[in-house]
Amino acid sequence: PPTVPPPPGPPARGSLSLHRAYLRSPLGLLRLGQLALGAAFWVTVAAHKYEGAAHFALFAAVLVWLLTLALFGLSLLGRWELVPWLGSRWLLTNLVHDLALGVGLYAAATGIMGYKAEQRSYCSLPGYSQHCLYSAYLSASVCGGITACLYLFSGLYCLSRRCRDQRDII
Repeated sequence: PPTVPPPPGPPARGSLSLHRAYLRSPLGLLRLGQLALGAAFWVTVAAHKYEGAAHFALFAAVLVWLLTLALFGLSLLGRWELVPWLGSRWLLTNLVHDLALGVGLYAAATGIMGYKAEQRSYCSLPGYSQHCLYSAYLSASVCGGITACLYLFSGLYCLSRRCRDQRDII
C-alpha cells in the first residue's frame, strides 16, 4: 500500500550562536560590569545578617540583576525578537530598564545600605571587639553606587542611540 508522507513540522529556527558584536559593544561591556557588581552587592548583603530596609535593598538588587541577566542573555544570543511586544522595541526596553529600574532601584538600595553603614560607624573605632556589619554595609553601598553609575552610562548610551534614530542596541 502507498504510504502517506508525514505532515510538515514547524519551521526550524536558526541555530543559537553568540552575537559577538554585542559582547564587544559598549552596552555589552557595561552589562557585564552591571552583572558582576550587582552580584557583588546582593551577595554581600545576603551573606551577612540584615534587617529592616535592607530587605528591600536585597529585593531590588536581585530583581534588577535577574532582569539584567535576561536582557544580557537575549541580546547575546540575538533572540530579543522572541519577547512579545518588547522585542520590536528592544532599544527602548533597554533604555527604560537602565534608567528607571537600574538607576532608580540601585540608587535607593545604595542609599539604604549607606544609611545602615552610617548607623554602625561606631564599629570602626579601634578596640571595638563585637561583631559588626559596618564593612559589609559599606562594601555593599560602594558596589551599589558604582552599579547605579554603570546603569546610568548604559541608559545614556541607549538614549543617545535613540536620539540618533538608531533602532538597534549596537
